[in-house]
Amino acid sequence: MAHSLATAAAASFSSAAARRQVTNVISSRSLVSFQSYRTTSVSIRSRPSSLRFKICCSAKKETVDKVCSIVKEQLALPDGTAINGESKFAELGADSLDTVEIVMGLEEAFNITVDETSAQDIATVQDAADLIEKLVLEKAA
Repeated sequence: MAHSLATAAAASFSSAAARRQVTNVISSRSLVSFQSYRTTSVSIRSRPSSLRFKICCSAKKETVDKVCSIVKEQLALPDGTAINGESKFAELGADSLDTVEIVMGLEEAFNITVDETSAQDIATVQDAADLIEKLVLEKAA
């Protein structure tokens, strides 16, 4: 993106460069400088981003709530323990065996079958709820 920005900026300043003395410097893909002998210099710096697009398909609130109650039951958590979609099983004290038991409880409650590969991708309540809704839709089709 920085490269295309620099190319576009250099093209738009090329006519201005012909009229007055302007120095355009592209020192790297992340830094572009425009300098003029009559005005102050301007630098544009881009920062890399690890996440460009985020597509989120959230499960229904009812599904998330049911998953929360199953997780509480499987982990024998006290009634006052707050669990939401972002709750991670590991942070709730679940080990790998607990996670397997949670998945088995979810399979029974929602009448679905979770394959081993998908089960390994479940880390949060939201992950589980999203997978459940996906599997339920596939089963209905």
